[in-house]
Amino acid sequence: MTGTFNYEKDSDNIVTVTMDMSGPVNAMNDEYMALMGSTVERLEAERDSIAGVVLTSAKKTFFAGGDIKSMLTLEPGKGEAEMFKMNMEIKSVLRRLEKLGKPVVAAIHGTALGGGLETALGCHYRVASPKAKVGLPEVKLGILPGAGGTQRLPRVVGIQMALEMITSVNPIGAAKALDVGLVDEVVEGDLKAGAIAFAEKIVAEGRPLVKISDRDDKLQEAKDNPGIFDDFRKSIARKTRNFEAPENCIKAVQASVELPFPDGLKRERELFM
Repeated sequence: MTGTFNYEKDSDNIVTVTMDMSGPVNAMNDEYMALMGSTVERLEAERDSIAGVVLTSAKKTFFAGGDIKSMLTLEPGKGEAEMFKMNMEIKSVLRRLEKLGKPVVAAIHGTALGGGLETALGCHYRVASPKAKVGLPEVKLGILPGAGGTQRLPRVVGIQMALEMITSVNPIGAAKALDVGLVDEVVEGDLKAGAIAFAEKIVAEGRPLVKISDRDDKLQEAKDNPGIFDDFRKSIARKTRNFEAPENCIKAVQASVELPFPDGLKRERELFM
């Protein structure tokens, strides 16, 4: 592994972590786990001297999602155990990032798909360039988002929007993401500089950290109307007939309403496996 997560602290104690993995894109695999794990460990160790964090990318796009090639090389019979272990580790490191106690801002350009959006959802805030696109397209591969996406996305955009995004595979643009609350600001011009300025503003205002796992206001629509899930199943039944993944996606999102966040992550893992 020759990739790095470059770690740079400025005079205002804002740390910029720039993801630059060894392949042509940033992808969720063993290298990601090693780099993200060591980065979060360093942030935790230095948290008292850190004002805020910006997570950005050196690639042409923020994050391409899961490393499907590495998944396909898993040995039958052993691959399940490896995948389960990686899923546990990814969920754990994103929870630690979320609990850092300092504002973490994801700076998204290009695309943040699958594990990339899930990484961004592990941050407290998200800013994006005007042409950025975000989405959770795993269902297209016959799987579901496995790094917390089915539990965090509904808490940000609401149940109906989350169901549509997770089962349709179509990403949404920055303007739409801003409109539904998935990103907090669209940055014109230099994204890195804009993200740092956003982090500085958060710190200066003393704005409370927004841990998505603690939010439940956007889940209220489903608590008031439990039939929303069956209604949605019916609305996509013709298009998804005989496919298992869309139904498991719905079940995972439903868990975000019916279970506490940690238990929802476990249910997501069960359905993912």
